[in-house]
Amino acid sequence: MTIVARRLTLEHDGLPGYMAHPDGAGPRPGILMAHHAHGVTADYKIDAYRLAELGFNVLAPSLFNMFGVPGTDHIGAGAELQAKHGDGEFLGKMSEAWQYLVERMNTDPARTGAIGHCMGGRLLIPFAADTQRLRAIVLYYPSVRDEPETSHRPRHAFKLARTLTCSSLVICGGKDFIATPAIQGPLWQSFIANGQLVEWHSFSDANHGFRHPDNEGFQPHYADLVWPLVTNFLQRTV
Repeated sequence: MTIVARRLTLEHDGLPGYMAHPDGAGPRPGILMAHHAHGVTADYKIDAYRLAELGFNVLAPSLFNMFGVPGTDHIGAGAELQAKHGDGEFLGKMSEAWQYLVERMNTDPARTGAIGHCMGGRLLIPFAADTQRLRAIVLYYPSVRDEPETSHRPRHAFKLARTLTCSSLVICGGKDFIATPAIQGPLWQSFIANGQLVEWHSFSDANHGFRHPDNEGFQPHYADLVWPLVTNFLQRTV
């Protein structure tokens, strides 16, 4: 199978980020990748290519580039950018990316899922609540906090997860310092309350960010262990 993979820019493609897909006509199932606070780092490109080898159209939009922030990754800038842009703005950009994936990449919306890490995982919960055609979501250590709803983050995951109509795979770490085990408990209860397929995997010794080589908590053993769980889940549900 020949894979087409390349960087996307706003100037040449209408949307910045990275894409990968099998060569030839579609439509095909698709995966939208919602990045972590470091932006579209190199590991996203590797994962996009590997998912394309399984037959998916894959799009990893650079949400920060979509806000006009230059650069190919944004390591260390994520907290400032999240403070500047509220959930409504992020979700609007994710919806634009969804339309690009479906319309420009010839993806079947009835066979499309999403993967999110950290920030992206948290944002995929409201995105899935708003996008009824989304078939499945994979959340790596979503950065859900026990915090009040505000105009910046108006809908908390504890409430929204109960409303989801898609299948969900959630991967957590026992040493996560953001979505701590005390937060993971009620989040789990919210997910299983929606009545859809939920797979929940918790690794007691894993840190927040264990999947990404640019994170202090990177643990390659867990990253390799989880990948087959993710691909199997997506092939079954999307």
